[in-house]
Amino acid sequence: MHGPASPGWLLVVVCAATGAYCLLRMRSGVEEQRRAAGGEALMGFGMAAMAVPAAAFTPPSWAWPAYAAVFGGAAVHSLWAARASTHHLHHLVGALAMVYMAAVMAASPAAQAGHGGADAPLVTGALLLYFAGYVLLSGARLVPAGAAGAAVPWGDRPELARACRLSMGIAMVTMLLTL
Repeated sequence: MHGPASPGWLLVVVCAATGAYCLLRMRSGVEEQRRAAGGEALMGFGMAAMAVPAAAFTPPSWAWPAYAAVFGGAAVHSLWAARASTHHLHHLVGALAMVYMAAVMAASPAAQAGHGGADAPLVTGALLLYFAGYVLLSGARLVPAGAAGAAVPWGDRPELARACRLSMGIAMVTMLLTL
C-alpha cells in the first residue's frame, strides 16, 4: 500500500494496465465476460489508486472511507452476482479485502505515514493465504492446454484475462504484505 516508492509505482502501473485491459474486455460479445471485466476493472484501478506511494501523494482523510464505500458496494454487487457464477465469489473476497485495507488505513496513523503496523492480524493472514493460493492456481491455469485456434479479438482472449487476474492477485498479496 504505502511502502517504498519504486515497488509502489510498479504496482500502480501493473494495476492500472490491468484495469485498462479489463475496460477493453467490457466490449466483449460474451455477456458473462463483460460483467466480470467490469468488476475486475474497478479492482485494477482501485488497487492502482491505493498503491500510489505516500511520498508522492498522501490521500485526504475522507479518501479511505470513500474507498470502503465504493468497494462495499462492489462486494454487495458481487454477492448478488454470485447467484449465477461462482467466479463472483472471488470478486466478493477481493472487494471485501479492499474494504478491509481501506479500514485499516483509515484507522492507522502509522500506516498513513508510510509505516505499516508491526503485527499481522488474523484477517490479514487469512487474506494472504487466500490470495497466495489464488495466485498459484491462476499461474497453473496459464499453462497452455493445446494449440491455438482461430484469431480471437483482444477483449475475448481467455489467456489475457487469466494473466490479468494473476497480476491482480499478485498485487493484492503485495498490498496485504505492506499493510
